[in-house]
Amino acid sequence: MIAYDYPLLGVFWSILVFFLFVAWLVLLFRVFADIFRTQDMGGWAKALWSVFVILLPFLGVFIYVIVNGKSMGDRAAADAQQQQAALDTYVRQTAGTAGPADELAKLAALRDNGTLTDAEFAAQKAKLLDA
Repeated sequence: MIAYDYPLLGVFWSILVFFLFVAWLVLLFRVFADIFRTQDMGGWAKALWSVFVILLPFLGVFIYVIVNGKSMGDRAAADAQQQQAALDTYVRQTAGTAGPADELAKLAALRDNGTLTDAEFAAQKAKLLDA
């Protein structure tokens, strides 16, 4: 019954409009987040951009993306790298050492530096492999 009153192309058009609206909302929130995240602008510039985006949302968002699109991407990439580095540091701290192989590599580096003698290296290696 509903298919007769609402044709198939009407359904596709409604879905397209809905997804475009959601995409625009995502872009709007990213622009607001970028306005307040950037260190390049002062408080007055941030306030003016915010007012512009609020009063003329479509025009304000599109002009902001045109003017600051490259720096938006750069800031997003820098944030992603910073988050990845924090995750890597957390994983390394949580995982701890890799085990006897890692300890043996550290001992070999100390021996190569001259910090340990060959006898000390052999004693530490035997102790490490026995444990």
